[in-house]
Amino acid sequence: MVPPLTTDESSLVEISRTFAAEHIAPHAADWELNRTVPVQTFRQAARAGLTGVLVPKALGGHGASHMAAAKVLEELAGACFAFTFGLWVHNNLLNSIARNGTPEQIARYVPAMLAGERIGAFCLTEPGAGSDAAAITTRAEESADSWRLSGEKAWVTNGVQADVFGVYAQTDPARGWRGIAGFLVGGDAPGLVREAPYTLLGGHAMGVTGLRLTDCPVPEADLLFGPGDGFKAAMRGITAARTFVGAGCCGILTSSLQTALRYSAKRQAFGKPLLSFQGLQWELADVATDLEAARLLTYQAAAALDRGEAATAEAAHAKKFASRVALTGVSQCMQAMGAVGLRTDTPLARHLATAKMTHYLDGATEIQNIVISRALLKEYGIDV
Repeated sequence: MVPPLTTDESSLVEISRTFAAEHIAPHAADWELNRTVPVQTFRQAARAGLTGVLVPKALGGHGASHMAAAKVLEELAGACFAFTFGLWVHNNLLNSIARNGTPEQIARYVPAMLAGERIGAFCLTEPGAGSDAAAITTRAEESADSWRLSGEKAWVTNGVQADVFGVYAQTDPARGWRGIAGFLVGGDAPGLVREAPYTLLGGHAMGVTGLRLTDCPVPEADLLFGPGDGFKAAMRGITAARTFVGAGCCGILTSSLQTALRYSAKRQAFGKPLLSFQGLQWELADVATDLEAARLLTYQAAAALDRGEAATAEAAHAKKFASRVALTGVSQCMQAMGAVGLRTDTPLARHLATAKMTHYLDGATEIQNIVISRALLKEYGIDV
């Protein structure tokens, strides 16, 4: 059974639905076609209260549950997954600072990030370290009351427009994952260079780029997670992010199904609506079943997080299944519309591209299988 939302959380979901319809959906196709990073819309989202969904109320956020956050994300992603993912990366870094930062860090970053005056990015992946996050080589050298960071980061969502980077770096390679720490690095820090924005198949609204750090100074006061805590914090964040990717996939699939149904109800073939043909009805019925299953797996993971559980396997199940059925389901919806589904005045081509993208975000599908397999083997006392 899905836990009910509070009145405030239900209002937040409604705000998200309205914001998606008024500020995201009308512009999403142009963002993609023109490779635009919609910073102003990002700031509009902040004014609508969509940057601090999980942030405690005492600090100016909504203090919403993971369940409510998943439903918010589903509403937004149905209009544009790429924009929504960037917004959620910002939300996650902001929430991490709000819940784990020092009083000084909270005062310096939280109000500005809630207001959208500063945009956040998460920097873990590197050109040579994606799925194996513990293998990062960006170094953090300690000196007196500061650190010096050097290395490269890849696939940095919001990298184009970010003002605050959550950078994970290795302080002691001999310690492996236990040497990884997390730092807050300003977008104008000396030695920090943004590479050219990535040219992608879909997803330009995410503002993805690479990052180079060369002897970049970071004060001790901007150490968010010390050695030993950095990697564990990153993995906790990724578990939640996998749940939210599942929610985004549900948004993509909901939008695609509704688009296909509306079109098929109006389009005539052989003297009657396309939707009157049983073959098409059953095709879309399969999409609807997959959507319901993906939504329930996502809600199960969100509920586990809200209970304070690790939710590692639950999140892996949700992301794996939701990304799989989003890709096949969008394709089925496009087929229902024929060649019209390829046109940019429908959202299906964008949804298809971002549905494929979800197979890589926050851990490839194969990594989810590793997580799930470990959970299965643990029940039988098998350690691999």
